[in-house]
This record gives sequence, structure tokens and C-alpha cells, in this order.
Amino acid sequence: MAKKDEWLGDVQLDEDEGEDDGQDWGDWNADQEEEGDDLDSNILCLFCCSIFNSSSALFHHCRSIHYFDFRAITKTLALDFYASFNLINYVRSQVAENRCWSCRHTCQSKQDLQNHLHETFSLEDTIFPWADDKYLKPFMQEDPLLYSFGEDYESEDEDTTAVNKISDLVNCERICMEDDSSLEEHLYDFNTQEDGRKEIASTSNCCLNVANPSEVMVDGVDVKEDCCSSHGKSKDKHWEICSAKAAVTNEIKNVNKNYFGSYSSFAIHREMISDKVRTDAYRQAILNNPSLLHGAAVLDVGCGTGILSLFAAQAGASSVIAVEASEKMASVATEIAKNNGLLWSGSPNNRISQCTGVIRVVQGMVEELDNSIDIQPHSIDVLLSEWMGYCLLYESMLSSVLFVRDLWLKPGGAIIPDTATMFVAGFGRGGTSIPFWENVYGFNMSCIGKELVEDAAGVPFVDVVDSQDIVTNTVVLQSFDLLKMMPDEMDFSSRIELEPQLDNPTNCTRDSFSKTTWCYGVVLWFETGFTSRFCKEMPIVLSTSPYAPKTHWSQTILTFKEPIAIASALAKPDFDRLAAVGTESCPAVKIHSRISIARAASQHRCIDISLEIAVIGPDGLKRSWPAQIFNLA
Repeated sequence: MAKKDEWLGDVQLDEDEGEDDGQDWGDWNADQEEEGDDLDSNILCLFCCSIFNSSSALFHHCRSIHYFDFRAITKTLALDFYASFNLINYVRSQVAENRCWSCRHTCQSKQDLQNHLHETFSLEDTIFPWADDKYLKPFMQEDPLLYSFGEDYESEDEDTTAVNKISDLVNCERICMEDDSSLEEHLYDFNTQEDGRKEIASTSNCCLNVANPSEVMVDGVDVKEDCCSSHGKSKDKHWEICSAKAAVTNEIKNVNKNYFGSYSSFAIHREMISDKVRTDAYRQAILNNPSLLHGAAVLDVGCGTGILSLFAAQAGASSVIAVEASEKMASVATEIAKNNGLLWSGSPNNRISQCTGVIRVVQGMVEELDNSIDIQPHSIDVLLSEWMGYCLLYESMLSSVLFVRDLWLKPGGAIIPDTATMFVAGFGRGGTSIPFWENVYGFNMSCIGKELVEDAAGVPFVDVVDSQDIVTNTVVLQSFDLLKMMPDEMDFSSRIELEPQLDNPTNCTRDSFSKTTWCYGVVLWFETGFTSRFCKEMPIVLSTSPYAPKTHWSQTILTFKEPIAIASALAKPDFDRLAAVGTESCPAVKIHSRISIARAASQHRCIDISLEIAVIGPDGLKRSWPAQIFNLA
């Protein structure tokens, strides 16, 4: 790799010229040098004509507008300075030819390229075309980005989110939350290296993190790096990265195989179809909004039995592409559409339909759809999917919906449903198993109930919580707009504040104010909206709330390490100042919490949830508990 510095030869000083000959430097003007630096601050975007005064601003723009996350790519692929340098020149060269840097599809014009740009869905399958030494030569002469990205490349984000720290939370014995600044410090700054830079343990972008880089397992073969060889260091590093990527790719394939295989069971589909709240919400949104579906080209992501595709065909869609990854269910969906006279059976070559059907079932993952069917970019009018899992985000199917949105949905096209909102509230003793075990055919078995509650502090439960057992107010945890959100927004961290819920706030006595209630944990649920943005005739809300009819999603229960006594702040009750806040002698008036949710690193269709709790007493005293980690798998 001796060629790496050849292009710099014109600007490098000869050793003799670089020596100090004792000449007078008194006329050197620092201000002039600063002015020269300012000229380099006009950095041209990699994809459009926008100008920025810093590389960090440019990369933020590229991530938000052009789906190019420079930092994530360089970290995930473990690109060093030179490889990152190559990447910038490679992207500029591809854009100049109206070619997508990621999939290398050639567009007709710059505008077509802007419309085509999409997220790189699977970096595990990415090859390195920019590794060619020709990309060490600047594609754009005097490119300021090549001189400034190094500073951005070497520094870590100061605003590292709690989502990327869940793995740190797992190893943290205790997090103190005496005040807000302490909460920030402990959540965001667990580990600091000697050089002052933060260590980042990402839960969603750690596919190349190898515990021992000198030992990599690929298809059961132990690949060892020859650490004694300096000549082949670069090639060994590249092989190490490729080996790690191969191992992770195999793991992802196994996870996907098991996941889609589980949907071959008819029992699962019967449970979902029998969920009237779920199925009726989709049916009404599809059939009662003729302006949305009539004559529309529809794509159904994860069609299962094809029930939503059948509704779309019934509503007058001109074509329905029903995509199903499970081989068995794709075959079943095809047979169902055929038996109901709705299967499209035209020839792929001449597109002549032999019947009146409009549904075409395609077996495979949507990320590989273009390998199975000829579908033009941005040609779909309506993107339809029932993608929600437990706690909304379990199964990580939302990322597939967003992939289809970015690649095939028309500008102005519709997503059904188009919004999703997560809620949280505190639950009481009735939401646990304690009442059941207190009276078992007249016998007291409460010791079992208490042990089960203690064990539940490390495991999330999916169960139905009665609305009567909600003991705090309800607050929004997170909201998603599926038309605008980015895939990385599925990993988030939110602060909430819970207060005791009064039975009847408009007609309360002092006794009801001063009543102490025990909060055993928090319960999470979600709503999806078929809003008037697209469902103009009849907007619909699909709710999994404890206050609504139950669904097969139930609610997700996170149990505290110990129950917390709470009482209304309006009561101003007598309390023991020496007692711990959150006990019966000193009930809390508020519960502060931070909840972080991220796709699990080891099993990408599972989610990790971190729960931090601090309580506020009547006199403002605070008490906190260690962070709890829950894995929903």
C-alpha cells in the first residue's frame, strides 16, 4: 500500500525545505491563515448542491436527507482513515455518474438519483468497491471535506443516546438518580477512556463487534490472525472484518429462518384473524375509504394468509403484491386468493391476465423482492402491513416497512397504518399474581406470589392488565410517523413522569387524596392510527390499551425490584422524614423514569428495554434504584 501517499507528493515538503533555516517569521500573519481556513469551510454536499461550513453538519445533512450515514458506515465496517478517505471519493464519483453508491443502480438524471437514494439495509452484504487505490486520488480537486472529515472521524458523538448504552447498563451494578444531572451523567458517561473519548457499545449497529478479533468463527472454522506479520496487517484486518461479517450474516439468516418458520403454524394466523379489534380495524380502514384503495397499486408486507390483500382487492385495488417470507404461508395465500377468484395469473412476460384477479403472491423477504419480481421504483400507491409486535417493536418488522417505503412508495403515496404511539402507566397490586395466590381454595399461598413478583423484576411479561389496576396517570412514551421516520428512530430513550391517579379528580375528599397506593411496575401498550391524512372518509384507531377491548398483543409488563408507595401531592400528608421515600411511612408523590428501547444486538428481532426509576417525596427528597434490563424475546 505504498501508493497511499503518492497523490500528496506535490504538497509535501522536501526534508531540506522543511528545515528551519533561521529565516525571519515575524511577518507571519495568523489572521491570514485563519481566513484561508475559512475558505475551506465551504464544503459541498456529497449528493446535492448544498454547502456546509463543517463536515459534521454535512454528514448530519447526508444522514437525514440522503440516507447516507457516514459515521455508522465507518464504524460498522471498521473503516480506518484511508478507507474512509476512499469512501468519500468513491461516493462523489458515483454521484457524478448518476449512480447509487449503495446498490450501484444508474439513474437517468440527478433528480432521479435524488429520488432513488435509500438506506443501506444490510451492511453485512456490502462489498468494498472503494478499496481500489484509485479512490485515494481526490475526485474533486481541492475538496475541503477530505481535509476536515478526519477531525470528525476521530471524535465521538458528545450526544450519545441511552439506546447505545444498554449493554453498559447490563454491567452497571447501580445507577444513582439523586438529581437530573446525576441521571444524565450515569446514563451517558459510564465509561471514559484515558484519552477522554467515550466508549460506545451500540446495541443496534454492533454487527462487527468481535470479542476477540484474533479468533473469528466462520461456519464453524476458527480463523486466526497472524499477529506477528506486519506486512499483511492491512489484508489480515480486511479478512478479519469479512470473517466477522460472514459469521453475523449467518446468524441473521438463522434468526430470520426461525422467525418466518414460526409463522407456518396456522394457530398463529387463527389467533390474529380472530382478534376482532385488529382485523376489524384494518377491514374498516380498507373498505370504508374508497378514495384510498380504488384503482390503487398496493403492496402488502408480510401478508400471512393474505387477509389484508383480500380486503384490498375487495376495495377495488387495481393490483396487489402480497409479499410473504414463509414459503408455506406464501403457498397457502396463493391458494386462498385463487379459491376466491382474486389471484392474478397473467404471464410475467406479456402481462396478459387470464382472470379478473388482482393479487400476486411473492414468496421472500421484501429486502430481496427485486430478485423475484419486476417492480419499478416508486410505483406503489398504498403500502399496507400489519407489522406490529408485542410492545409495538418486537419482531423488528417495521424496518422492512420503511425499506419498502423508501424504495417503492410513490411520492405522496399512503402507508396504512401511518402512525404509531406507545404509552406507559403504573400498575398496582392487582396487576400481579399476588391476589391469586392469597386464596387458593381457601388456603394462603401468598409466599408463591411474592416470589413470582421478585422474579418478574428481570423478565418482561406479555399479559392483559385490567384498567382498574392502573394506579397512575398515562403518558406518551414515544410517537412515530411512518411516512417520515428514519429506521434508527426505532431505538430511542424517553423520560416520563408518573403521578398517582385519583379515582374521581373532580369530586375528591381529603381521604382520597391521602390514600396510599402501591405501584408494582409500569405497563406499556400502543395505538396505531389510520389517520385522516390517508383515510379521509373514515379514520380508524387500533388500540391495545387496558381501557380498550383486549387484543392478542395484550400489554407489556415491567415489574419494579420492589413496590413503591405513592400518594397525591395535594394531600400534604404527614410523613416520616427519616423513612425512605417510596415506603408506606413516606410515600412518593411522583415517579421519574427513563425508558430506553433498542433492537437487541444478539437477536435482531428481539428488543432490549432498560428501566430507570427515581421517586420524589413530599418534601422533595429523592430516591433511586439500580437500572433494570429486560429482554423481550
